Amino acid sequence: MAWLFLVAATIGCLFTLNTYWPVRRPAVLAGISFFAGWLTTELAFHHFAWQLLMTLLFVATGALHSWPGWLALGVTLLSWALLYGCYRRAVRTESVVHEALVEALGDGYEKRIPPGLGARLAPRLNWRELLIPIPFLHPDIERIRDIVYTEGPGYRMKLDVYRPRAARGPLPTLLQIHGGAWIMGSKNEQGLPLVMHLARRGWVCISVNYRLAPRATFPAQLFDLKQALRFVREHAKDYGADPNFVIVTGGSAGGHLASLLALSANEPEYQPGFEEVDTSVQGCVAFYGVYDFTDRRGFWPHKGLARLLERTVMKVPLLEAKDAYEKASPLSRVNTHAPPFFVIHGDSDSLVPVRQARHFAEALREVTQAPVAYAEIPGAQHAFEIFPSLRTSFVVHGVERFLAVLYADYLKPKTTVMATHPVGVETAVRPLELAVEPSGERQ
Repeated sequence: MAWLFLVAATIGCLFTLNTYWPVRRPAVLAGISFFAGWLTTELAFHHFAWQLLMTLLFVATGALHSWPGWLALGVTLLSWALLYGCYRRAVRTESVVHEALVEALGDGYEKRIPPGLGARLAPRLNWRELLIPIPFLHPDIERIRDIVYTEGPGYRMKLDVYRPRAARGPLPTLLQIHGGAWIMGSKNEQGLPLVMHLARRGWVCISVNYRLAPRATFPAQLFDLKQALRFVREHAKDYGADPNFVIVTGGSAGGHLASLLALSANEPEYQPGFEEVDTSVQGCVAFYGVYDFTDRRGFWPHKGLARLLERTVMKVPLLEAKDAYEKASPLSRVNTHAPPFFVIHGDSDSLVPVRQARHFAEALREVTQAPVAYAEIPGAQHAFEIFPSLRTSFVVHGVERFLAVLYADYLKPKTTVMATHPVGVETAVRPLELAVEPSGERQ
């Protein structure tokens, strides 16, 4: 029994150590390290709980009657100390995000948030969600499912709308793009803690599917997302959304696509047949995205991304299609007209190097006049905000404050015009009764 205790304790401690020193090469081990670290660091309380239960069971069955049992207890205590360190790093997220907002928006940015927008500086933690880390649909939120926004030969792309049940519009709009290495994932996954939170706070949040590789070759994904923006422009008012204030967000591959969407506004090449539609957005929040398909700075420690792109996503070697890879890279599209950005990346990400996120944020700041916030989240793995964890809660509230400032700035011209043209503006911002789109399924 003592030896079994030592084996179990060692495994638990290795999981914890991996959160501090994740494996980044080769690609296969990096993937395993990600999965183990992701579960441990975001579920540190749960990891501690199972280790405690395991320890009590082994002690009760006599595991401490020999030296391997005492060694196992020491290993377990080390794991607990490191798990407490995970908790402390998660707590640091609040100050890191706040400092990023101050750097991008200036001291006193909180004063620019009208009280009615409800963005709290100190989040109220939902301990039920932290104990049961599943993003449940809140009773105050209505979800309208599976609305077809574009279709073609062999595909029908759908989206879901999340909105406050008692909402009256027009409300600010969030377009959520899922990740999954461009080959998997769906609108039912990723970004849900942010979507649920903002929907409760008076946002209309739209989560979209898009065509996946290898069946679809890039830039088919971007075509679909432009179509999603077209849908928002044409149908937003049916759901109480404001078609003129749209924020795009996504994680991993979704962070890449969200950034690309924000930086390729109104380019006819990517919106064939609807070139006249405005596909600009008013801001972008990119989580742990991929920003350079060419890896021009050599940030990637292995060839995993290159193999994925060449075999599955782009379906052509980089050396044969350098221009296509450049056009698919948000880093190559940084421009003076870029909208405000909030770039978020974990410093323990073992799948996508944090250095390329840092470089992308710096490149944006060099050329655009819009605010660019960059938060390097301590202890965060790839895909950290899928769970409604302690770290996720601090990040989500920080994103809300960033977006609240953007929305407050967006509303200022309307307030100014109202003084001279009250009738026209009152009509523009008057609350509107929500209509339910018959093609969607409500929950």
